[in-house]
Amino acid sequence: MTNKARGGCLCGTIRFQFELPTLWCAHCHCSLCRRAHGAGVVTWVGVASTGFVITTGEESLTRYRSSTEALRSFCSQCGSTLFFESQKWPGEVHVALANVSTAIDRLPARHVFTENHADWIPLWDITTMKNRVH
Repeated sequence: MTNKARGGCLCGTIRFQFELPTLWCAHCHCSLCRRAHGAGVVTWVGVASTGFVITTGEESLTRYRSSTEALRSFCSQCGSTLFFESQKWPGEVHVALANVSTAIDRLPARHVFTENHADWIPLWDITTMKNRVH
């Protein structure tokens, strides 16, 4: 494994990289993440902001303040939701794992904000889906 991971948006306009090791990886069930991504659960990987770089397309990055302390970033060309930054976690950039195209150094370790989970994803599915092959 290299010491960097890379990724980008759906259309390829925005490309980024970050240094490994990552800080954490988790599945978020909060309503803001669900609505921003149009998904029942969003998997994020936390990285140090000092090792995070947008390598191309920064001019196409649009930022949206989803709360007083949080900033979400997405591609203005294809709409891919890419990053989350918050005053609650200074020095971190949260990267949507679905947009990372290379391996990272860990698997998701937990589910967070489960008290806000979508009613149409029963929480028991979280544990029974582990290691399921489709």
